[in-house]
Amino acid sequence: MKVFKEIMSWVIPILVGLLVALLIRQFVFTFARVDGPSMEPNLVNKERLIVWRHAKIKHLSVIVFDAHGEDPTATKPKTDYVKRVIGLPGDTVSSKNGNIYVNGKAVPQKFISMSERTTGTGNWNLKSLSKSWDKNTNATKVPKGEYFVLGDHRSVSNDGRYWGFVPKKKITGVAKTFFWETNKTKRTNVNSLGY
Repeated sequence: MKVFKEIMSWVIPILVGLLVALLIRQFVFTFARVDGPSMEPNLVNKERLIVWRHAKIKHLSVIVFDAHGEDPTATKPKTDYVKRVIGLPGDTVSSKNGNIYVNGKAVPQKFISMSERTTGTGNWNLKSLSKSWDKNTNATKVPKGEYFVLGDHRSVSNDGRYWGFVPKKKITGVAKTFFWETNKTKRTNVNSLGY
């Protein structure tokens, strides 16, 4: 009996600790890793991120979401993408000469260079883009409960321009960088730009 009590005095705290860790990961935050160059220069391939599940999604927030069922090329469930939120529900979004406009106002894009703003961005609005999408054809605004996202490295990013919007239910959370992963400017560009 004494041996059993001794064993349980170790086992119960370990089980409780594992349960708490699992609940935190499921409901508070989780971790993700960048895959590919679509968020350069602010996030690089294989960079690790912490993802806050219930953080408020704002314009320019960097989010992690499951692209399966949204991007036709994401054929496997749980295919996580990391992108920047440009349009919130109800927003109009357009691009002209490298400038992005949300509801007619230019979005400050100091987080990427002029060449990154213009190369591969093109001139478009949601209606012109949506003509080639599988869903939301002829959209003029971001639908209720959905978001429009772009990668920072526009010329290589597979993002909302090509397949449409991200439903809130597919969003894991808002991504933040670790202070040891990158420099101050890049951390600010990922962690602090939301408005």
